[in-house]
Amino acid sequence: MRDMTEIRIAEDPRERLAQVRGMLDARDTDRLTVYLSEFHPSDLADLLAELDEEDRILLLDLLPASIASEALAEMASEERPEALLASLEPERIGQLVAELPDDDAVDLIGELPPEEQARILAPLPGEEAGELRELLQYDEESAGGIMTTELVAVSVHLTVGEAIEAVRQQAKEISGEFYTVFVVDLFNRLLGTVSLQSLVVAEPGTRLTDLVEPPAATVTVDMDQEEVGRIIARYNLPSVAVVDSQNRLLGRVTWDDVIDVIEAEQTEDILRMGGVVAEEEIRGGWVDAVRSRLPWLFVNLATASIGAAIVYKFQDVIERAVILAAIMPVVAGLGGNAGTQALAVTVRRLALTDESTARRFGVVLKELAVGLVNGAALGAFVGLVSYFWMGDPKLGFVVLLAMWGNLIVASIAGAFVPILLERLGADPAVASSIFVTTFTDVGGFFLLLGLASALIL
Repeated sequence: MRDMTEIRIAEDPRERLAQVRGMLDARDTDRLTVYLSEFHPSDLADLLAELDEEDRILLLDLLPASIASEALAEMASEERPEALLASLEPERIGQLVAELPDDDAVDLIGELPPEEQARILAPLPGEEAGELRELLQYDEESAGGIMTTELVAVSVHLTVGEAIEAVRQQAKEISGEFYTVFVVDLFNRLLGTVSLQSLVVAEPGTRLTDLVEPPAATVTVDMDQEEVGRIIARYNLPSVAVVDSQNRLLGRVTWDDVIDVIEAEQTEDILRMGGVVAEEEIRGGWVDAVRSRLPWLFVNLATASIGAAIVYKFQDVIERAVILAAIMPVVAGLGGNAGTQALAVTVRRLALTDESTARRFGVVLKELAVGLVNGAALGAFVGLVSYFWMGDPKLGFVVLLAMWGNLIVASIAGAFVPILLERLGADPAVASSIFVTTFTDVGGFFLLLGLASALIL
């Protein structure tokens, strides 16, 4: 057991970081190695993210390869763990890559230029390097790009006793955990799965054909990773088999990889809905942020100019009824909020469900009903406030109609725009918010000022 009497593991991450920096400054490598070996890989990855490159390299050289490799795999992509790996000595690179599951190794190596990939793969044994090179050929956002070839597969012709022995031998070669035993024929075609519980409970002489169950789902090697995630979530699978066109078993995608995929996809969608491209990293610098956001702001400027043109067209109406200038942002703002609500629900539905076109457009009818009810309620309230404020029933009626109409427009646009973009083959999370905001601003200004021009002045 390690002697930890002089080293206290701090609970506060800031205190942990201070302790590590103190040991680094003192070059107390023995205590540092013992201290860091007690960390969970995720916590160690967070700590590495706070250090400069020289200290990161020192820590990765000090730690056992099994711990250092896991910490690298847990580091956030914006911290560029692949560059950190490439900065190590070739022998150390080989040790770390050898400890990683092949899918994690490919995730790291795949982010590097081809020449760097070749340098990292060079010190690895030929068979292992060949497997990684094969995995690197797949699109990084496909099932092949996130799968691992480390799995347990047994022949359907075995007995339970023989299958258990085969599972025991294969499990020794797998760096990660496994939850499913795949059953294949002599040509490695997937026939189904068998649970570990079934193997343990059954009599040793039982034929495996009596226990095998058809797979709940399989995925092809070129299937998009987001669709793989939906399949695993839909069928509550710990892992799903990846097969080729002949149904031959190529690998598996596990639930922990899918969690990373879902997180990455949702982050990308959230950024896009805010007019930020996916290339801007969460912890990126201000130059990258300006480069990614400024074009979208110019697009937004162009659409906002349409609303400004509407206001300018009705400037004489505003001059004769200045109160309208105070009411305009209320009508447009509530419309914008209503449109955002409809947009968020619709984009989420598009991401999680696979529906017919009729059901997709049925969402528009639902949002129309929501807009009718909410618009009537808010329009009546704001209209009454306007009436009691100014003592003009015509003004209250105009505000009621404008608010009601704009919430209807907002609800329809919030549902229709993302569905239309999806039908056109575009990502509904990219530009939906800009179009919806344009509809609500223009609709709100035009309805309020146009109705005021017709009914009041």
